[in-house]
Amino acid sequence: MCGRTRCTLGAADVPRACHRTGAPSQMIDVDRYRPSYNVGPGWNMPVVRRDVASDGDGYAVHCMKWGLVPSFTKKNEKPDFFRMFNARSESVAEKASFRRLLPKNRCLVAVEGFYEWKKDGSKKQPYHIHFRDGRPLTFAALYDSWNNSEGETLYTFTILTTSSSSALKWLHDRMPVILGDKEATDAWLNGDPYDSLLKPYQHSDLVQLKKEDKGTISKFFVKKEVKEQEDPEPEDTCKPHEPMKKDLTESVKEEVDNEDKSDITPSPEVAADEDIKPSVAPAVDTAQKSKVKREFDDSVDENQTIARTHESKRLEVASPAGKKAKSKNDGDNKQPTLLSFFGKK
Repeated sequence: MCGRTRCTLGAADVPRACHRTGAPSQMIDVDRYRPSYNVGPGWNMPVVRRDVASDGDGYAVHCMKWGLVPSFTKKNEKPDFFRMFNARSESVAEKASFRRLLPKNRCLVAVEGFYEWKKDGSKKQPYHIHFRDGRPLTFAALYDSWNNSEGETLYTFTILTTSSSSALKWLHDRMPVILGDKEATDAWLNGDPYDSLLKPYQHSDLVQLKKEDKGTISKFFVKKEVKEQEDPEPEDTCKPHEPMKKDLTESVKEEVDNEDKSDITPSPEVAADEDIKPSVAPAVDTAQKSKVKREFDDSVDENQTIARTHESKRLEVASPAGKKAKSKNDGDNKQPTLLSFFGKK
């Protein structure tokens, strides 16, 4: 599974990261891209795809949203980028949402690393998976386009996953399909047979950032509702699209229901015109909160008791009977009264 990545590459650096040697024939919507240490579904990311309008090995760098929205989605439906942000490589040729994309809609996604979570009791510890020498990782992906009721075209993509390598099985049972060299990326983009490509990356140069005592990596992740970076959501009042074929709709529903979403972590709130700096204050333990609250309440009760006692004594002393009693006490016992502690200074 791959639901969170780090991508601070410049858009111009993406072709080289994907083992492309010439200049791209097109750079499409790259101004929407915002580099970040914490990228999740719903974000705009630059991908490399074949440029069908050019001859030979022409390619384009095209900024698309992560999280596939199939082209047959109803025009008035609200896009859900968490439904298909991953596609299982073992069944990609069987499912209606993906198999039609295999011939001509392949693409490459370049990142500096991805995150996975390891359960530690009731908590989850994130780990950063990256190449030892710091070079970018290139993922195999599929893309599609969808037209909403306003006539706008939205391009989206999904990252292919496979079973984990032997070195990462302790962390998670799934990992993204990593294309480790130019030969592999060429074969994927050219539409070559893919069985040998969609395998776990077994080389030893893939490492995980070790766990830190202070949970430094955890500070990059917050639980907020995902929002689109750009492009307003289509309204529900738009005219409905023509009915889809029943068998296709049911097939897609089964795909969504069968997806493993147990480790999905919602991405932070996205702003279209600002760079994102994900951060969050360390979570405070619930028991600790309760203890602090009890101590605070006890302190308030004690102060209120002292204040009431002070006021009662003040009124008692101020009365004629109180003054007489005070005079007697001063003469007999010479002991300080409560007023001596709370009198004017």
